[in-house]
Amino acid sequence: MSTVYDFVCKTGQGAEQSLADYRGKVLLIVNTASKCGFTPQFAGLEQLYQQYRERGLVVLGFPCNQFGKQDPGSNAEIQEFCQLNYGVSFPMFGKIAVNGGAADPLFRHLKKAAPGALGLEGIKWNFTKFLVDRDGEVVKRYAPTTKPEDIATDIEALLTA
Repeated sequence: MSTVYDFVCKTGQGAEQSLADYRGKVLLIVNTASKCGFTPQFAGLEQLYQQYRERGLVVLGFPCNQFGKQDPGSNAEIQEFCQLNYGVSFPMFGKIAVNGGAADPLFRHLKKAAPGALGLEGIKWNFTKFLVDRDGEVVKRYAPTTKPEDIATDIEALLTA
């Protein structure tokens, strides 16, 4: 049985980043987009990161252009947009696919560990969120409509566990 720590992903700068580097942290992993109705959630995600990072939370953003082509920019453009418009300081990774044959292995794992409504694994839209405990186990999946601040209670519980 694998955990999120078994995966290596590309950063927004193209370097390989082992998620094992986040061992012992609570992770909130999100597929993001810069031109989506949910894009303002970047502000809430950054607020969660600022509020809880000293206690062990790390938000990980994964840009995805699969839904309505709402993240067409380059990795550098996406990084700049997130930083300039929302003050994003949490780690943003390189653009990935979350569904289909080209889906990133991390997201295949996340979807299998925490299926969505009716047990379906596919991600329906941008800003689907996965909460991961300090052992690298996927605890819960949240719909794109779930606001970041509505996840705070679950984050608190994992941080104090």
